Amino acid sequence: MAPSRRSDTGPSLGSRRLRALFLDLLDRSPTAAEREHWRGRDAHELLDTLTASLEFWENWLERELYYFLLVVSFRPTSERVLEIPSELAGGHIGVREALRRIALSPSFDRRNPGADTFCTVMLEQFLGIVVQEKPRLLESAKRLYDGRSGKFLGGSGRSQADVVRLVIDDPGTLRFYLARLHRSFLRTEAPERELRRLSERLAEGHGALRSILREWGRSDAYEARLDSRRPLSNRAFTRSLFVDLTDALPSPEEEQRMRAALDGLANPGPLRAVVARLLLDSGTTRIPARDAIEDPRAWIRELFDHLLTRQPTEAELDAFVSSLADPACRPETVVYAILSDPAYPTW
Repeated sequence: MAPSRRSDTGPSLGSRRLRALFLDLLDRSPTAAEREHWRGRDAHELLDTLTASLEFWENWLERELYYFLLVVSFRPTSERVLEIPSELAGGHIGVREALRRIALSPSFDRRNPGADTFCTVMLEQFLGIVVQEKPRLLESAKRLYDGRSGKFLGGSGRSQADVVRLVIDDPGTLRFYLARLHRSFLRTEAPERELRRLSERLAEGHGALRSILREWGRSDAYEARLDSRRPLSNRAFTRSLFVDLTDALPSPEEEQRMRAALDGLANPGPLRAVVARLLLDSGTTRIPARDAIEDPRAWIRELFDHLLTRQPTEAELDAFVSSLADPACRPETVVYAILSDPAYPTW
């Protein structure tokens, strides 16, 4: 059953929905200017604007590269891959062609060397097939990879490129991609019938993914999704922390370096706290000086609204105002305490 569609006039953007849409689509929180511009405006207008942006497609590629573990030394450098965001944004290619380019890139081949690894990844990560349950299918793929003629997924081939072609062109690839996206965006499992219908749309039109996301973002299912919270990925946490404190994204090098460090830990929480503290002490934040805070209660309310997407309780507000009144307490200390709330690294 498809997510039921809501009115074309969207709800007014409050802090919760505003932050959620930016994180869902761009893996970052909104800047101060974006909050000022969009707060109270139509949520559907924001959804349309974000999904039409080049930044959305750049983030789409980053997510897919991470899904396929094409990071650090395996990060693609070929023009065919680097041009994917601009070509998707311009409607020149669709999702299927973008996935094909990733699978055909030298980086993907280096990341998955040999017939067994390469064919297993193609089947499992593009089609969602557990190869242990279909060993004959894996052997058929490996036969083609090794340069021998054979049948695979209803087609014929005799090369590694044919393995990629037959997997990417299989209808199951777009269905599995949409299942992943539905799980991420709406936080529920999509019915198989719905996946079949949407995958046909995705195969036919280069702009179909944007229209699908616009439908999902207008649905009752997205309203329900806003009632839940999940931990931010290390990349989204890093990007949002920089935007929240400096009003700018980290450089690509900073982002990749910090994500790699956080990804290497079973529990990245302590290191995330260290990163937040270092950034607060770096002198690059947009936190006002104590004397510039004319109304401490209003300033603290704004921090809660932006960083935690809620208002403080009266007890919390009184405690923070009291702390800020202490000459030994810096505004950075108040911000760090709010960042330490369990809700901050979630969305």
